[in-house]
Amino acid sequence: MTMKIFNSIIVLLLLFTTGCKKFLEIPLPVNQIAGEGAFLSDNSAGAVATGNLTDMFTSNLFGGQNAIPLRAALYMDDLNNLFTTSPQHQAYFTDNLQSPDCGQWTSLYTRIFKINTTIEGLNASGAVLENRNQWLGESYFLRAYMYFHLVNLFGDAPLAITSDFKVNNVLPRAPQADVYKQIIADLKLAQGLLSEDYRDGYGQSTSSRTRPNKGAATALLARAYLYTKDWVNAEAQASAVINQSATYQLAGLDSVFRIGSTETLWEMSIVPGTNSGITSVYEYSVYNGSTPSSFPADKTPFNYGVPFCMHDDLRNAFEPGDNRFAKWVRPVVRNASDTSSANTYYLIYKYKSLIAAGAENSVQMRLAEQYLIRAEARAQQGNDLAGAKADVDFVRARAGLEGTAATAKETLVTAVIQERRVELFTEGGHRFFDLKRTGTIDAVMSISAVQKGGAWNTDRQVWPISTGDILVNPNLVQNHGYQ
Repeated sequence: MTMKIFNSIIVLLLLFTTGCKKFLEIPLPVNQIAGEGAFLSDNSAGAVATGNLTDMFTSNLFGGQNAIPLRAALYMDDLNNLFTTSPQHQAYFTDNLQSPDCGQWTSLYTRIFKINTTIEGLNASGAVLENRNQWLGESYFLRAYMYFHLVNLFGDAPLAITSDFKVNNVLPRAPQADVYKQIIADLKLAQGLLSEDYRDGYGQSTSSRTRPNKGAATALLARAYLYTKDWVNAEAQASAVINQSATYQLAGLDSVFRIGSTETLWEMSIVPGTNSGITSVYEYSVYNGSTPSSFPADKTPFNYGVPFCMHDDLRNAFEPGDNRFAKWVRPVVRNASDTSSANTYYLIYKYKSLIAAGAENSVQMRLAEQYLIRAEARAQQGNDLAGAKADVDFVRARAGLEGTAATAKETLVTAVIQERRVELFTEGGHRFFDLKRTGTIDAVMSISAVQKGGAWNTDRQVWPISTGDILVNPNLVQNHGYQ
């Protein structure tokens, strides 16, 4: 066995087996090994790049009952938790969400470390790699995606963009503005490297949308510009996606999340498995489970494997006649007894993979969001209010609703946020992030938390970072209000 092949095996093992280690505790300069070992051919380089993509889902960051979209929805006013000992539920009662309850910090940085080694290995490799641009573009996209979630969940965050553990071990938290600059820089690189068509793990054109392409990078860039209030660029990037009408179109409400949907910009492959005793396809199973349409008075959906239901605030946000409520919400009835009246629980029915196994992947970005990004950007600029209204109305029409009555800047911005509420619920942490970026989270959650039986503290706008990382990094400071 040659030294290069041996090193290649080492780096692949390192990249796929460090998931349980804290990011700042990985001591090996893996980039040196990767540069001469794992990136000698498209097959080996593609294996690393594919592993990074697979890891996004199997790491429980974006799939499983600890997935960011699900946890964020439970934390906000999208869902009510029927499992009353969960960290998200207890946060309202103990007024102290503990860092062990928020493993996303360490998990995100573990993924970033792997992505950094991939970028360094690809850039250092002197081999002729036919698909180098694809692997690099995917890596820059994924790093931006990780940092987008870090900055929105935790606020200021260390900018680790190399695999040098000596540097990473002492990095302070960078201001959010600097993190967004890095996100935008990475996405611009990804845009220039990725192709407009979708490619598979061998660099071949494919109908599958489980690997990011240029359109996905452009869509995430539009989102980053929206969050940084760069309205001009947010509109331009969203338009660039929307204008690709041969590739992307809004799908019917029944097929939005199905494999092959024309609305999908990027989705993660669902990996079947067992989660918390439920044979499932990870995250989606807990939205419906096997809950029957009616059940005894002494039961709740939790007894059937569904630990939460729709929050009343979300249910009341739908207008009469909104087909999204009819298609994406499932009422189940707890029967009356001699001592209690009947009660209706509303379950999320956007995702139906448990019923139609193999019919869906985990959709991360879709076209409807781009219309709403452009609508908000146009409204905020105030120079194309008719265009902003048209974008909102286009999404509403798919739901069977008439056009919005809003025509002025302020009312159109409000209309967009409302439309995001009923279009993107339980997806991608959108509600949590929208409430923060619009400065309305305290007003909304001070009411919602009481409805959940607890109280809201403004410090809870960000989650606590890993205590373990604070102990090993003298320059790392915990978020205010957490021990």
